[in-house]
Amino acid sequence: MSEQDTVITVTGLRTQFGTAVIHDDLDLSVRRGEVLGVVGGSGTGKSVLLRTIIGLNKPRAGTIEMLGQDTREMTSLVQRRCGVLFQSGALFSSLTVAENIEVPMREHLRLPHALMEELAALKIAMVGLPPDAGPKYPSELSGGMKKRAGLARALALDPAILFLDKPTAGLDPIGAAAFDNLIRDLQQSLGLTVFMVTHDLDSLAAICDRIAVLVDKRVRLGTMAEHMRDSHPWIQEYFHGPRARVALNGSGT
Repeated sequence: MSEQDTVITVTGLRTQFGTAVIHDDLDLSVRRGEVLGVVGGSGTGKSVLLRTIIGLNKPRAGTIEMLGQDTREMTSLVQRRCGVLFQSGALFSSLTVAENIEVPMREHLRLPHALMEELAALKIAMVGLPPDAGPKYPSELSGGMKKRAGLARALALDPAILFLDKPTAGLDPIGAAAFDNLIRDLQQSLGLTVFMVTHDLDSLAAICDRIAVLVDKRVRLGTMAEHMRDSHPWIQEYFHGPRARVALNGSGT
């Protein structure tokens, strides 16, 4: 795999809070245009890994390169090429949906107000929200609509990489399946690379090209089929348990 085919490279990562070591000598590569699912048991540092890659946490050791640039020297241009959807949506409660989507535009671009309004309306349509969602406040939205509004904001600057932190958490099965389909459709139509932290087996089976499993402070990277042959006890339990069998049978895997 050439460097041009890799958009994220993590080498020898050590993440530590006080005396608690979360990741130790962790390596990971993310290919251009893939949907990568990140799973692991409670406390293995799935969301911590995402936040470290995007620069919100500082690693104790190791290097992270994103789009060919060391994240310790990440420029505004590289930051603009990354979109992030946090688990709760993290919308600004005092701003409307449209105003939330315009926040990254105001921070990184110099655009006329009318153009930002048009772009916000386009992003709202892209994520499957009705046009009247734009002037609403987050408190007026359902949980599923908040997720979509957060996704619209993550897409505001037309990113190359989309980071998702447990995007289907809290959604009912129908809503979660619809959100999975939306992610896959957007990934294919926009040519996105998707880094998705999840615990949803249905999402893994439905839309992920590869899966990064966090065990023993490191990552085991492979396809669903490859993980199902892995002899590690936690991976065996996760991918061969009753819930996994239901998810895999439902997807035809």
